[in-house]
Amino acid sequence: MKKNDPVTTLTHWGAAALVAGALAGCATPGNLPLGSTMAAARQVVPGPSAEYALPDGGTRLEFDRYKAAWMLDFDNRGVLQASTQALTEQNLGTITPGMTADEVRMRFGRPIQVFGTGWSDPLQIWNYRFSGGDCIWYQVSIRESDHKVREAGVGMDPICDGGHDKGAK
Repeated sequence: MKKNDPVTTLTHWGAAALVAGALAGCATPGNLPLGSTMAAARQVVPGPSAEYALPDGGTRLEFDRYKAAWMLDFDNRGVLQASTQALTEQNLGTITPGMTADEVRMRFGRPIQVFGTGWSDPLQIWNYRFSGGDCIWYQVSIRESDHKVREAGVGMDPICDGGHDKGAK
């Protein structure tokens, strides 16, 4: 294949146009096609809210969007391999006792609200709003002593209690 081969040039420009088009009309980071570059994903506005190192040398970018947290996984070359909307009741239901706080954060992103509770066994309660969860949110109890999940499940969302949801974003 020649460097200035018209077919190669058109293919490269076509791929660039596809990514540019995806970014221009992008309502969510989940609209990026597989094979997109990490550089292209970073152009989504607003940009990623967190970045995590994956065990295989790749990178996960988190895009926090209120009741959605898009997790985009890139291989070690910076090419998009997977895109997941993490905040669904089904996905949140996979949180199990004994998981570390770091595992929960990497899989589901930043909680919308965190508060402490308990005296003899202090806990942090992480709260996640999710798509389809009207007046309920997913709560994860994390022990302060070992930073592991004690329990997780749905709870009533105070946003439905006359707007008394202090501290939530």
